[in-house]
Amino acid sequence: MTTSSVSKGCFVFKPNFMKRKNSVPIEDYFNKEKNESEDSKLRFETYQLVWQQMKSETERLQEELNKNLFDSLIQFLQKSHSGFQKNSREWGCQIKLREIPTAALVLGVNVTDHDFTFRSLTEALQNNVTPYVVSLQARDCPDVKHLLQKLVSQLMDCCIAVESKEEESVQITQKKIHCSMDFLSSWYMDVTQKTDPKMPGKKRTSSQQQSPPVVLILKDMESFTTKVLQDFITISSQHLHEFPLILIFGIATSPIVIHRLLPHAVSSLLCIELFQSLSCKEHLTTILDKLLLTTHLPLKLSGKVLQILTNIFLYHDFSIQNFIKGLQLSLLEHFYSQPLSVLCCNLPEAKRRINFLSDNQCENIRRLPSFRRYVEKQAAEKQVSLLTNEKILKAETQSLLEILHVYHTKYFLVLRCLHQFTSSLPKYPLGRQIRELYCTCLEKNIWESEEYASALQLLRILAKDELMTILQKCLTVFKSSSEKQLGDTAKRAEEFVAQFQSLDEAKEEEDTSGSQSKGLQKTDLYHLQKSLLEMKELRRTSKKPTKFEVLREQVVNFIDSLVREHLLPPETQPLHEVMYCSAAHALRERLNAAPRMALHTALNNPYYYLKNEALRTEEGCIPNVAPDICIAYKLHLECSRLINLVDWSEAFATVVTAAEKMDANSITSEERNEIIHLQCSVY
Repeated sequence: MTTSSVSKGCFVFKPNFMKRKNSVPIEDYFNKEKNESEDSKLRFETYQLVWQQMKSETERLQEELNKNLFDSLIQFLQKSHSGFQKNSREWGCQIKLREIPTAALVLGVNVTDHDFTFRSLTEALQNNVTPYVVSLQARDCPDVKHLLQKLVSQLMDCCIAVESKEEESVQITQKKIHCSMDFLSSWYMDVTQKTDPKMPGKKRTSSQQQSPPVVLILKDMESFTTKVLQDFITISSQHLHEFPLILIFGIATSPIVIHRLLPHAVSSLLCIELFQSLSCKEHLTTILDKLLLTTHLPLKLSGKVLQILTNIFLYHDFSIQNFIKGLQLSLLEHFYSQPLSVLCCNLPEAKRRINFLSDNQCENIRRLPSFRRYVEKQAAEKQVSLLTNEKILKAETQSLLEILHVYHTKYFLVLRCLHQFTSSLPKYPLGRQIRELYCTCLEKNIWESEEYASALQLLRILAKDELMTILQKCLTVFKSSSEKQLGDTAKRAEEFVAQFQSLDEAKEEEDTSGSQSKGLQKTDLYHLQKSLLEMKELRRTSKKPTKFEVLREQVVNFIDSLVREHLLPPETQPLHEVMYCSAAHALRERLNAAPRMALHTALNNPYYYLKNEALRTEEGCIPNVAPDICIAYKLHLECSRLINLVDWSEAFATVVTAAEKMDANSITSEERNEIIHLQCSVY
């Protein structure tokens, strides 16, 4: 079932669905070149464990970030529906202008994250407000008829879920229903009367259970046509006293789009309230702060990997979901490509696994560049024991992993402290966000950079109030850690705060005494001017620093010493390869799409993707067995600007027919050239 050339015809091979491929366990993909690895299954299980922990943590963080937004929305919906809950007549009186309660939910341009937000919102509304929540997209609603059909079908599903099992046998097919607002109104009256008062939802009150509203979420409001929105809103407003509808507009750009799509006559039928979600940058900062800048997760990202993921986020899609997928890919790549990633777990479990390492795994440890540098710094006797004795190697590996854990704990505390000092400086020399500072610290010794030197200069001119506020924030950071590795540092910060407070009291006493002494002195204008000039000259020559300046210099030197001691790059730590994902090249190839380069590679070197040995050639050669489009492309590259269609066709015919053997049954060379020329003209 193969063809030698596309020019001879196109063939369709239909797959045989009767033949089922043997399912291969996912962990077997961790074996390189079909060689079974002794710990591939354990590495895959560790990857799954770490990923599940990372996934649950990110979902929890996103729920916390959306909590205030969802609470405000729920409060708005309950308040809007309160009139209808009391009395339908009162509801009719309150909406004499037939205004539909509408929430304009501005979510931002990160459209790929909207599905997750709407799923969480739907779940929250069903648990707190109403079971009747419908989500629609513009692609499913080209006109009002389809919109009503989708609305009825989703409401029927809600109704079946709410009704008792005895009534499940009675089902109304979608085709027989005349979808209209009259039908929805009568359906709503029937359902609210039949519904069992014990409906799902712990927080809904009895009045909400008797007459819950119908919430319609338009996920992509900008994509809906103007006519569909106008007609639906106009019809719904006329049945609002019978069918309590509440709209939620999902907006990606700006609330102005509502007035662009809807004329005043239609928008006046809506009671709109604006809700703004947190920006995607705040989501990213929170996820990095709570997920990667902690010791809870064993996996860490190198500077280049983190830079790739953040650049894709900031310059491409602003998508948190895609950023999390990038984290998952980096996690998978690390556990796949690094055999010692089996030790990338919590510290007690890693120590336990070290005791069961095989000889091959011990050799992998010895081959690590960071471990080799560590061995070179040891004494000669210890070098021999580490390279020959497995027991000593395992014990040393356990101690090095423990040192690495302590290093991370101190690293993140000092990083947060430095960020507190530099995040409020003018022009933000070390970055405004902590991720920018973190990327810089991962790549090099930060104290050797010009930005760090300029930051220290700005810190040396800070006012006392600003310095005290920053010190108190740093003190909070040090005390927030459950582990007390930097206990002396916290005490030193407390001492600095106390000294600054004592300076205030001493200054007040000096001011009072100075004012009294000055009050006793009497002099004329000439002597006063002379004394001021002498004092100015004395200050210029001596420049004796004040107590505050001395104390401020001590604080800056204290922070500088912490940075130089604890913010060393991870490459300086032995066994950092176990914890840090450094597959930046692989991530860039898979995440940073370059379709032009991929097409050029596929056409210029088809072996790169097809992996067919017949296509492997030397550079500059054009094999006749290559696909026709590859041959034509490589010939075009030879003289792309001065291309001649006749010469191009002749060259193509020469390459294709170069090694073909002519027999009696085959067509003549002239006929073959005719076919090839015809095909080239078609191309």
